Amino acid sequence: MISLFPVSTGGRLEKNNLLSIHPRFYEPLWLSLLNMAWVVEARDPYSGGHLWRVSQYCRLLSQALGLDRSEVARITLAGFLHDLGKVAIADMVLKKPTRLSESEYEMIKTHPSVGARIIDGHPLAPLVQSSILQHHERPDGAGYPYGLDEEGIDTGSRIVSICDAFDAMTSTRPYRQGMSIAKALKIIKFNLHTQFDGNFGHVFLELGRRGAFSSIIGHSYDGIPLQSCLLCGPTIALHKNQQSGDLVYCPNCGSESVVETLNHRWHITPTGKRGSVMARQTQIDTDLIQELIQSNAAHLLPV
Repeated sequence: MISLFPVSTGGRLEKNNLLSIHPRFYEPLWLSLLNMAWVVEARDPYSGGHLWRVSQYCRLLSQALGLDRSEVARITLAGFLHDLGKVAIADMVLKKPTRLSESEYEMIKTHPSVGARIIDGHPLAPLVQSSILQHHERPDGAGYPYGLDEEGIDTGSRIVSICDAFDAMTSTRPYRQGMSIAKALKIIKFNLHTQFDGNFGHVFLELGRRGAFSSIIGHSYDGIPLQSCLLCGPTIALHKNQQSGDLVYCPNCGSESVVETLNHRWHITPTGKRGSVMARQTQIDTDLIQELIQSNAAHLLPV
């Protein structure tokens, strides 16, 4: 059978390494990883909220599968971290608004192994490294980077794979409108046992049919929809503590809008201006990241 980690294992130490982490360093270590993931997402103006959405789909599916709390927490965080390797993908490929060439697609296919190597040696790598490495593997062996067979793909990777694909299908990109939930679920159903784990996929389909994703799909935070730039579409991710009167900017074209909140509903109104280079710089949503850590990391502390 193909090795689970065909990458350097010099820094990969499992439970014994986790036991050596002092509790006061645990949250800062998670913060270092999640902040890194946020920086990767910020490079692509059309992926706002993707990591949060994938993490939330992972949480719901893990819970529905009856996994224990520590596994739910681990896979939720892995969902946020799965695309770390895209930091090494050139902007001209990552942001390309049209179909990728064969060579460009080959470049994209390197991101799982790059992501796994990036965190090799990090004390928390044993908890998420396999999900970063394997989230594009497939039960039929046609995935990448290693073409693992069904038995070689771990539980977290199977979950992240479904959730990542669903968000990709239902998100709007420059070259296409996001699919409806019904159409995306139909595609997942058609690809069960080939691209997606059959058992996990059936549970995901049931969650979708029950409307469990309504506060996640098309959102950048629970209940806060992605906001649309008049020129670029849904590119503007609001923070949960955004206030009326705040100015926000399209990460693609830099157009300025003002935030308005009423009865816990958010919307933006264009000002007709364009932000300065400094004003348009991406800000890490520290509240969202801290909430993810506080909701999940405590369940992963060694006992």
